[in-house]
Amino acid sequence: MMDDKQLLRYGRQILLPTIGIEGQQRLLNAHALIIGLGGLGSPAAMYLASSGVGHLTLADFDRVELSNLQRQIVHGTPDLGRLKAESARDRLSALNPDIKITVIGERLDDENINALAAEADVVLDCSDNFATRFAINRACVATRTPLVSGAAIRLEGQLALFRLDRDDSPCYHCVYPEQGELQTSCSETGVLAPLTGVIGCLQAVEALKVLTQTTSPPTYELTLY
Repeated sequence: MMDDKQLLRYGRQILLPTIGIEGQQRLLNAHALIIGLGGLGSPAAMYLASSGVGHLTLADFDRVELSNLQRQIVHGTPDLGRLKAESARDRLSALNPDIKITVIGERLDDENINALAAEADVVLDCSDNFATRFAINRACVATRTPLVSGAAIRLEGQLALFRLDRDDSPCYHCVYPEQGELQTSCSETGVLAPLTGVIGCLQAVEALKVLTQTTSPPTYELTLY
């Protein structure tokens, strides 16, 4: 049961008829896996932490660079050179010290992604390359874990929710067949800083809807921004 401080912290969410006490308690009992603590993962992680998701696993083996700070708002100038997962952990712990945060600062492969996905109630794909995206999708299909996928580059964003815990759900591979690396990166083409915030926040919204069980029947649409 929530104590008085938690009721005060999450009061504005508890007031929502679709969440209430029961939905907030679901969040406190939930576990979200966020893969990538860059432009998308930064706002997604911050809002999941502030919303009271009880256990966050942060996976990223990259280190904070100066060029990241234009959009990766969970990190600051003093974090330059640190592992992004550790930098994000410290920021999120300051934001909400009541939640549990697990840091994975190593490169992920099929084996450890599968193990991580199996432990999570929802996975947020905030990565920046197709190889990782396909590996995350395979793991979520295998473990039947809901997947929130986001992408942003230049002035364009994409968002999709795959309810892989349901028998009728498509997956990321249905949208993008594996045909090698067909993408460019932000370092080559650029990206507008707030765009990553928009898509990352929408990923957090979809994840919260899954965790609070307030989702309407899925339409399985790819949203283009």
